[in-house]
Amino acid sequence: MKVIQLHKNEGALIKKAIKNNREAQHVLFEMHAPKMLSVCRYYIKDIHQAEEAMLNGFFKVFKNLKSYKGEGSFEGWIRRIMIRESISYLRQKKSVEFISDEDVSTNQHSNSIQTDLEVNDIQKLIDALPEGYRMVFVMYAIEGYKHYEIAELLNISEGTSKSQLFKARKMLQEQIKTLNKTSYGTN
Repeated sequence: MKVIQLHKNEGALIKKAIKNNREAQHVLFEMHAPKMLSVCRYYIKDIHQAEEAMLNGFFKVFKNLKSYKGEGSFEGWIRRIMIRESISYLRQKKSVEFISDEDVSTNQHSNSIQTDLEVNDIQKLIDALPEGYRMVFVMYAIEGYKHYEIAELLNISEGTSKSQLFKARKMLQEQIKTLNKTSYGTN
């Protein structure tokens, strides 16, 4: 058995993985799986379902590895596959519903709220959002997609994307206010 060096030269690993070298594929998987599980978890509440989406995503990564041109980061390329796989997974489960509301104000200037929430608390708040709100919120606020990109990926209008983001932010603000009142004993 051939041993892969510990310095993990990503370019060399990719070349070996393209040639179906299982050890190289395993090392690439081990290098990127934790971050990619986090990406899938942003979209999918249940950790087991997020793991399933991630594994399906890695299957696609290795199946389509030859199409990676080396432009941009490899991690970014994998991340885009994981986002699409998560969206596809949710569509397959038919759990995503977008509430089209073109008339909702999309005022981006909302009141800032002071909070001492931990990362796990924030994830729970995001998890509590309806699927459509959560997907748009994560894509926009965390992944950095623009509304036209979100609209294209989710097959919705830009207005719906903006509306979903507005409603998600409003819902999160209300949840944080409620938590702060509970935590600090103010009503």
